[in-house]
Amino acid sequence: MKKLIYVLLLNLSLATFFINLCLADVSANSDSISTDSNNFMPSTSKSIVEENKLNIPVGAKSVSKITKEMFNNIINEIQRIYNPIISSKNAHLIIEKDWANGTVNAYANRSGRNWLIHIYGGIARHPAITADGLAIVVCHELGHHIAGIPKVEAYSWASNEGQSDYYSVLKCFRKYVANDNNEAFVKKLTVPDYVSTLCSRSFANLEDIAICKRTSMAGKSVSDLFASLRYSNKTNFNTPDPKIMGATYNAHPAPQCRLDTYFAGALCPVSDNEDVSDFDVTKGTCTKKNGYTKGLRPRCWYKPTIE
Repeated sequence: MKKLIYVLLLNLSLATFFINLCLADVSANSDSISTDSNNFMPSTSKSIVEENKLNIPVGAKSVSKITKEMFNNIINEIQRIYNPIISSKNAHLIIEKDWANGTVNAYANRSGRNWLIHIYGGIARHPAITADGLAIVVCHELGHHIAGIPKVEAYSWASNEGQSDYYSVLKCFRKYVANDNNEAFVKKLTVPDYVSTLCSRSFANLEDIAICKRTSMAGKSVSDLFASLRYSNKTNFNTPDPKIMGATYNAHPAPQCRLDTYFAGALCPVSDNEDVSDFDVTKGTCTKKNGYTKGLRPRCWYKPTIE
């Protein structure tokens, strides 16, 4: 009897071993999206989305149309634009392009005078992300470094999430598309009438109107990514978040609130050449104090102070 039990246990152990071996082989050769991510982000880093375990490897199916070449070109162009700006602040911009990593995120951190940004390939491969959406991701992480106040906390180097979103469209993305034929570009997009109407009210120049539309749609791409990661409904331009914060919220706002922020930044007519400030919340932005009624930072994350 004991010998029989021993044989049965031995066979069970061998069966378990071979099953695990097969599973490991499938996992290693899988081209599917998984929820297993082993990314490392420094504790002081500021990421565009909350930490998540979604992993989209190279070669996965049902992903965006962004190639490695596009990924590199978008990031390189934004770095080219901002290298002299960061240098003028006595710092050095370093953007790490990690195409092979399937992590769906990006983050910014600092090491002395090195201002770092890390972009994972997984976020570029997410099906919600367009090429312009990826540019917004890079611009958001750049915003953590130079978007001004509000900061994540007093005396912090990092602008908070909402302000980084606002800066990404108000300043960075506009610089990124400045030399494009944006009128021709937006003809290829399906822009909601609501967006077209409000952009036309905010700007008189046809190219500026086109940039407003293009920026809004780029923000929609990223907002739909946020909604997907939170398993919430897709965002809409004409259903703004009704929440009114009693104090400025520094963490990641809800997906709809973030779309509202991107849309507000797109509608704000303040020039991208007018810089923001680490001390004056009205500088380089649309505020009631400066006479603006459109393009204001949404109350779903921002509590006006001196406006």
